[in-house]
Amino acid sequence: MKQGIHPDYREVVFQDSSTGFQFLSGSTATSDETVEWEDGNTYPLIRVEVTSDSHPFYTGKQKFTQADGAVDRFNKKYGLTND
Repeated sequence: MKQGIHPDYREVVFQDSSTGFQFLSGSTATSDETVEWEDGNTYPLIRVEVTSDSHPFYTGKQKFTQADGAVDRFNKKYGLTND
């Protein structure tokens, strides 16, 4: 890699804004906020809106749309049947 053209890659703490869940990961993201992690070190804090702790796919609180209704309307409109 060329020197001086890439951002610094370092460990940062990401925090879910809605649940407060935090995790440590590597990133080039920067922040003026810092937080002390479980290992006693201080890391930059990046606040994010959605993580695996709050995303419906991972929490199992997904809202399923009525796909069957859309399929039925399509079949009625275009004359397809399920015989």
